[in-house]
Amino acid sequence: MSSVHQHNKSAIKAFCKTLYDFDEQAIRHTLLKLLRADAVCHFSHPLGDVPGNELFDEVFAPLATALPDVERRDVICLAGPDQHGAEWVSCAGHYVGRFMTPYLGIPPTGHIAHIRFHEFFRFCGGQVTEIQAIWDLPEVMMQAGVWPMGPSLGREWHVPAPASQDGLQPPSTRTEEASASVQHVVDMLTAMQRYPSEGGAEVMELDKFWHPKFNWYGPSGIGSARGADGFRNWHQTPFLNAMPDRGKYPDQTDPHFFGEGAYVAVTGWPNMAQTLSGDGWLGIAPTGREITLRSLDFWRLEDGLIRENWVLVDLLDMWAQIGVDVMGRMHQLASVRPIIPAPHQQEAG
Repeated sequence: MSSVHQHNKSAIKAFCKTLYDFDEQAIRHTLLKLLRADAVCHFSHPLGDVPGNELFDEVFAPLATALPDVERRDVICLAGPDQHGAEWVSCAGHYVGRFMTPYLGIPPTGHIAHIRFHEFFRFCGGQVTEIQAIWDLPEVMMQAGVWPMGPSLGREWHVPAPASQDGLQPPSTRTEEASASVQHVVDMLTAMQRYPSEGGAEVMELDKFWHPKFNWYGPSGIGSARGADGFRNWHQTPFLNAMPDRGKYPDQTDPHFFGEGAYVAVTGWPNMAQTLSGDGWLGIAPTGREITLRSLDFWRLEDGLIRENWVLVDLLDMWAQIGVDVMGRMHQLASVRPIIPAPHQQEAG
């Protein structure tokens, strides 16, 4: 890894530290130095696009109001150049705190809450020019008991850190390993696109790319799975049946691949385009409408095979594209749910 990427990674880790302590003045000061004046911040639905100079007030301040003792816990941080030479740093983890007041209309629980995030930072000249971030808000709705959509096929749980416990290691200098890791993931994705036009499931060659005990950590609304059978049953088969033309519209996507050591990351806003057809998806009837998906992903290789894959998809944006207002449904459900006082309110009463 070059000194440029080491600098970028150090800058993001310093920013993450201010969010762990959640000192408002320190966060604002760090953002002022970190973000270029014209930086654009793309967040998942319904947060949307936010100018860099409004990032704290529009994104972090409301979170801190809802979770007054919020802290950021990172489990992965990677840095490197993408296939075009652009500089990136990517992070995965959770925001954690006691959920005490409503957040985006989601009713508080009074209990500890966790919001999974994947955040990608594009650098130029030592400053961030773009942020692409997905916060797993369906996870928060589920914790609050107001998820208005169908049940997940996969397992919903608190997605863990890498089993190898090395997601936050110092910058790697093994550029050859990083390049090989990225190529392995690109080859795997290419093989997946051979189905169904070139044959059955065997053309994807899962055994060639994935470890026998791999874990696939999907977004809330899809859930997680283990091993090839679990992956196929709880995610891949329903996804491919619903959108068999995925990967056929590369001119409508903008993926960026980069790696560090045995880790690989990809971002795109969007990085998938396909038609919701076939048997439908996530309980939604096929619409025949073309949709795009924003997906920010991480892979970890072990012994030359993918052992873990962390995936966040902006599902709320996908539903919005086909006219399904998940937030509106959630608000309706929350409005008729009995109000349960937070523990400190019960004690005060």
